[in-house]
Amino acid sequence: MIDLSGKVALVTGGSRGIGAAIARAYAKAGADVALTYLNARPDAEDVGADILEMGRRALVLKADLSQSEDVGLVVEAVTSELGRLDIVVSNAAGGGFRALLDVTPENLDYALHLNVRAFLLLLQHSAAHLAREEGQPRSRVLTISSWGSERALPMYGAIGASKAALEAMTRHAALELGPRGVNVNCIRAGVVDTGALRSLPGVEAVLEERARRSLTGRNVSPEDVADLATFLASSMADQIQGQSLILDGGTSLHP
Repeated sequence: MIDLSGKVALVTGGSRGIGAAIARAYAKAGADVALTYLNARPDAEDVGADILEMGRRALVLKADLSQSEDVGLVVEAVTSELGRLDIVVSNAAGGGFRALLDVTPENLDYALHLNVRAFLLLLQHSAAHLAREEGQPRSRVLTISSWGSERALPMYGAIGASKAALEAMTRHAALELGPRGVNVNCIRAGVVDTGALRSLPGVEAVLEERARRSLTGRNVSPEDVADLATFLASSMADQIQGQSLILDGGTSLHP
């Protein structure tokens, strides 16, 4: 089992879905975990309670991650309350599902701010805390992307463009921070079966079709993403740097 004992992780958007699964997985592996939320306070507090029940320290913070001041306060709270910062997961995302021709400048700004700007701000505010001297265990930064970063999907134009930018920024961050003892990677997940996704009209048919195309016979779960995020946070992934790892059960192998 992967051991993250003594590590402190920050997971943005950790109240539900993928973020909640990663936060719980890190705690199970031994890490203390801080998580952020914007609106879903009860869900975030439930995740924090689960972390505490595992015997780990938990910190639940409300923040608008598109705002530099909020991000700075989050990083300051984590390092002061939990003592250090070893793992940052930029997971909070959004943007709204709409046809590209219906995307307003405000819609595009929102998607870029939450999916790209937030990651940049996290890097800038946390870089000094993540830097490691030669010989010290490396720290980790992870981003969460999706199929839409390279494939055209219905109603996904603005989000897909922002995810493509996120993956590009992940590579550049790895180039800049790698020599400072930081590994930066991205998980490009396929269709992840979350409660939020199931709330969309007509999504049941999409999930069924994607499950049929999967070589594993099912869709990706939040726990699948959390398993990969746990591996990437461990020393076993020291030589994985600047990559977007595909996690989709093989569905992308189909034309």
